[in-house]
Amino acid sequence: MVLVVVPQADIKAVIAQTAAHIRQQFAADSSGHDWWHVYRVWQTARTIGQQEGADLDIVQLGALLHDIADWKFHDGDDSAGPDAARQWLHDLHVAPALIDAVVGIVAHISYKGAGVPDAMPTLEGRVVQDADRLDAMGAVGIGRAFAYGGVRGRLMYDPDAPPQLHESFAAYKASTGSTINHFYEKLLLLRDRMHTATGRRLAEQRHVFMEAYLAQFFAEWDGTL
Repeated sequence: MVLVVVPQADIKAVIAQTAAHIRQQFAADSSGHDWWHVYRVWQTARTIGQQEGADLDIVQLGALLHDIADWKFHDGDDSAGPDAARQWLHDLHVAPALIDAVVGIVAHISYKGAGVPDAMPTLEGRVVQDADRLDAMGAVGIGRAFAYGGVRGRLMYDPDAPPQLHESFAAYKASTGSTINHFYEKLLLLRDRMHTATGRRLAEQRHVFMEAYLAQFFAEWDGTL
């Protein structure tokens, strides 16, 4: 796409152009990390940010760019996303302080394993991380989990390979477990790792829905329902 350089103060134009760029870049994704995932995170982050008193310029740009070069699709390189976000905003002449704030979100957004503490230092980052995690939960989160598993060639479920609670980011990145394992290794843990009061409230019903889904899944798997 044609890059249109905007003045530093024209943040609305930066946000609009960033949204258009990300929509174009991720339009054909089938892994659950498509444009509509980004769009939902963007809208949810705005909602949470308003409730929590966050800087909405930082929140919106962090949400739009949070998956710009996800390590899962860049050979495990967790520096690709921050580098791509910084270059994009730099080319739009965004103020350095705003670039640093957004890049910090992109750098810390990823879930790194059950045994790895979160390290999101800012309110805006915590807002975006909560929004991203909410999209990994509930009905949409279930659909995304199986979409990603299909793209990666993972089994739906293997009862002979139990879930692993990874103690390091390296172990989490190397995981090849089934999609059902992913519920226990990440998705069911997200409710208790929400940062904001708004995020915790929104996560509760989605968590309950996933538990009900798994109960139904195992009943069907075992032939008891």
